[in-house]
Amino acid sequence: MAKMRFSHELAGFIFMIAVLARIYWMFRGNRWARWNQFVPVRRERWRNLVETLKYYMFFRWRSPALAGHNALAGATYAVVYALALLEIVTGLALFSHVLGSRFWTIVTGWPLLLMDVQHIREIHFLGMFGFWIFFVHHIYSAVLISSEERTGTMESIFSGCKFLPPELGNENSILPESADANSSH
Repeated sequence: MAKMRFSHELAGFIFMIAVLARIYWMFRGNRWARWNQFVPVRRERWRNLVETLKYYMFFRWRSPALAGHNALAGATYAVVYALALLEIVTGLALFSHVLGSRFWTIVTGWPLLLMDVQHIREIHFLGMFGFWIFFVHHIYSAVLISSEERTGTMESIFSGCKFLPPELGNENSILPESADANSSH
């Protein structure tokens, strides 16, 4: 069991580093990786969220054309990142409980002051099911969008290239931001 606990804790720290790196990239990445792609703050993103929701609910025949993630996917990712942060906080609290160190209790064990360790363990456990539900839905959505839009969404994971529909024009091209600025001259 000690080997399983060590593997779980090691995976947890790797997961934490990956999530923190992605949060950093939300502020330093290109325009499709920025935080405003996950939290719909502009009117056009809210409109896209509603139109995409209509598509998923079969009230629309075609999904809205976009170069990046649609607003509904972005909002879903925001929920997934909140779930990831909850998993990290509860995992670190459980880690501090196992260590019993005063330092770790002060730094990461503060949730233990708010609730019993069993409740924290249950929240951590239930979070896993949230990730599994997202995983199954994500595979379904990725295959659906890839086959419906035919823009190379899934293929771009490996090739780095998407095929944009003509209605998107040069405005949403997949060039780096610096190249985008140069192409308008």
